[in-house]
Amino acid sequence: AASKQDVFTSPETAKSFDFASEERIYNWWESQGLFKPNFDRGIDPFVVPMPPPNVTGSLHMGHAMFVTLEDIMIRYFRMKGRPTLWLPGTDHAGIATQLVVEKMLASEGIKRDEMSREEFSVRVWQWKEKYGGKIATQIRKLGASCDWTREHFTLDEQLSRAVIEAFVRLHERGLIYQGSYMVNWSPSFQTAISDLEVEYSEELGTLFYIKYRVAGGSRSEYLTIATTRPETLFGDTAVAVHPEDERYSKYIGRQAIVPLTFGRHVPIIANKYVDKEFGTGVLKISPGHDHNDYHIARKLGLPILNVMNKDGTMNEVAGLYRGLDRFEARKKVIEPLVSKQWFVTMDSLAEKALHAVEKGELTILPERFDKIYKHWLTNIKDWCISRQLWWGHQIPVWYVKGKDCEEEYIVARNADEASAIAYEKYGKSIEIYQDPDVLDTWFSSSLWPFSTLGWPDVSSEDFRKFYPTTVLETGHDILFFWVARMVMMGIELTGKVPFSFVYLHGLIRDAQVLGYPDTFWDV
Repeated sequence: AASKQDVFTSPETAKSFDFASEERIYNWWESQGLFKPNFDRGIDPFVVPMPPPNVTGSLHMGHAMFVTLEDIMIRYFRMKGRPTLWLPGTDHAGIATQLVVEKMLASEGIKRDEMSREEFSVRVWQWKEKYGGKIATQIRKLGASCDWTREHFTLDEQLSRAVIEAFVRLHERGLIYQGSYMVNWSPSFQTAISDLEVEYSEELGTLFYIKYRVAGGSRSEYLTIATTRPETLFGDTAVAVHPEDERYSKYIGRQAIVPLTFGRHVPIIANKYVDKEFGTGVLKISPGHDHNDYHIARKLGLPILNVMNKDGTMNEVAGLYRGLDRFEARKKVIEPLVSKQWFVTMDSLAEKALHAVEKGELTILPERFDKIYKHWLTNIKDWCISRQLWWGHQIPVWYVKGKDCEEEYIVARNADEASAIAYEKYGKSIEIYQDPDVLDTWFSSSLWPFSTLGWPDVSSEDFRKFYPTTVLETGHDILFFWVARMVMMGIELTGKVPFSFVYLHGLIRDAQVLGYPDTFWDV
């Protein structure tokens, strides 16, 4: 508008924005099927599997970031005439969701251990219905042109069937095994934690100096050990010194007496792993509570003693100290602990995923993340996939009552199949029960690009038309957690790389330089 003096002035605008028109237009788009793939003008589909937000609350700015980027891609190729599919959904987020619901129950004066598993599951499903629906509404309000007729949830019937089938097939191929190994144990969550889920930080600590008498020696013959974790001495199975450390060479091959254990003897060994300059240059080997000590013990055939209960208190191995809690300052720390868990053998899977990038079957953008991807896959460890939780996909393994769980177990797709196998092998007089643990959330998420399209039914129309997908767009912080595992599972279970391109975006940060990953606001 122009005034009499020909000075331009802005027209009157509303003080608040009216979202009613946006909702009306979006609903019309959806009702007309405009978000569904249309093959009228082309046969080569452009497919983007949406990273499924966790059902632990509301969306944050990081979600708005990926929705914007993916919507740009989808609308661009849709306007160019290619059939486009943007597949939405949500993730059950096992440990994060269970913790949030436990906190909600605590505010009502209810503890999880006072409920049955079924009662707790009912409350979590109620939470999911409330916040899963809220998340879908928020994505709609962002204008995301995804195909809601194909929406999925990682615990829905189709995806649960895929998870069970994946476990069974991987086990049949010898890629899943059960064993007692060193894992990261959370005393507060009461579950194993993946190596990738542990955040390491440098903390001020105290070095405790403890004297270990040399067996058969004089009162002046002892080795002084410096440790930040004196309570683990009850699990010591050796004392180590560097083979070239002249201070202690005369003691190699002799025995040391572990303090407070009523005279228990352990060998004094030489090992190049010992740092001569740290502390006193003498190392206590506690293989039940230290990753490096564990590998030394496995290599040398040393026994492995666990001195802690799973709630972080000392167990019977600690003798008179049984029942005492760890130091108050370390209550919330993840403890290394030897525990019986389920694992996926990763070496062969990682090798195929590396070759996919090397052969150009998969392109990672920006290119600088190639090196990070390759470094992680080259140095990969076996994946601990079992979690001691109630919320998630219960592991499809059954045990026979009265039999050794590590030796006698049945992997099956359902209870009826497990019973049939058990009856044939042991007779009909036996009783079986399912493993109470659930699978790591990332196990089901790793199947996302193909489980959402109908796999294991490879004849399904969606699987035939839209798999492999085109682009996986996500934050660079979950390149290891999610992207690499999808590549490995896709190649192993479908014979194809699940997408042609990985596009990694940066992280939105607040004033404290805090990143907004998928798990933000979870706890």
